[in-house]
Amino acid sequence: MEIAAVTSTVSVAPQSRLLSNAFSRKLGSISSLSFGFFEKEYCFKSSRLCVSATASMDAVTAEKTSQASSFLNKKETGILHFVKYHGLGNDFILVDNRDSSEPKITQEQASKLCDRNFGVGADGVIFAMPGVNGTDYAMRIFNSDGSEPEMCGNGVRCFARFIAELENLQGKHSFTIHTGAGLIVPEIQDDGQVKVDMGTPILKAQDVPTKLPGNKGEAVVQAELVVDGVSWNVTCVSMGNPHCITFGKKGGPSLKVDELNLPEIGPKFEHHEMFPARTNTEFVEVLSRSHLKMRVWERGAGATLACGTGACALVVAAVLEGRANRKCTVDLPGGPLEIEWKQEDNHIYMTGPAEAVFYGSALL
Repeated sequence: MEIAAVTSTVSVAPQSRLLSNAFSRKLGSISSLSFGFFEKEYCFKSSRLCVSATASMDAVTAEKTSQASSFLNKKETGILHFVKYHGLGNDFILVDNRDSSEPKITQEQASKLCDRNFGVGADGVIFAMPGVNGTDYAMRIFNSDGSEPEMCGNGVRCFARFIAELENLQGKHSFTIHTGAGLIVPEIQDDGQVKVDMGTPILKAQDVPTKLPGNKGEAVVQAELVVDGVSWNVTCVSMGNPHCITFGKKGGPSLKVDELNLPEIGPKFEHHEMFPARTNTEFVEVLSRSHLKMRVWERGAGATLACGTGACALVVAAVLEGRANRKCTVDLPGGPLEIEWKQEDNHIYMTGPAEAVFYGSALL
């Protein structure tokens, strides 16, 4: 396929009708270098994705002026319109589902879309749905393996930015979101970052849930967990979804997270018999009392570049174990999050970025 490069221009076939004013404008703002293609439609059946393009610059102008509806409002049968977002590399397919209380796609379809070789590629699919119980919106998410978690911290920041785009909100805004983990309140800051009130941590062992017995009241703090014959010290916290946090092996040196073989050890924690609902696992290195570094193995998604609920959970664990202050910077593979566990209200606040990557349509 012959390609001719042009600057700051996206050329689109008039017959495609999959791209609109919003798509052309937004895509142009995301990338300073785009490409024009000779007129032809290319369909990749194995991935169920289809792209049409043309070298005619006049077609772009015609497309922009002729289409009144936005990209995401189109309703073609068998086509899912989406926006790809990421929060520190934890990436999601965002779907406008405000017209229905049922997801537009099945968990099996979501898993296929998340496949990085045969689909769009993502850690999960997030649906923006009508609010329930007086909330502004509801959020559901399907993991890349098709399972449905209660909540996702990086995902909720992406959700907030997505809603702001759908509703054309500018500047500082907050709204209430119903999730499987309860009420979540994100606030978009003036600088574009999103601060989220993540609520209160759950420490009671049976509510996390874990079968490990409480050793600090009803909480599991710095308890022994034997994984594949090796004893680890773990603290268990739920942020509406279960987390197992470890700072190292029992009697061993402080953890150096870059030395971990995460694909080997992660699944053994996730599927351990002590976690009846499986668990997310955070491996943490203490750099200082206000600076922590972590790697995460997420339940249903594996190794990811970031986990917002995990960052919150590990700060709680670090405070309970006497390793850190209540306000910390947490370094994740995808970048830093600012986490604060406020003593005044017992709520955890997470602040970090969320960015749009691209706009697309997938054949279902």
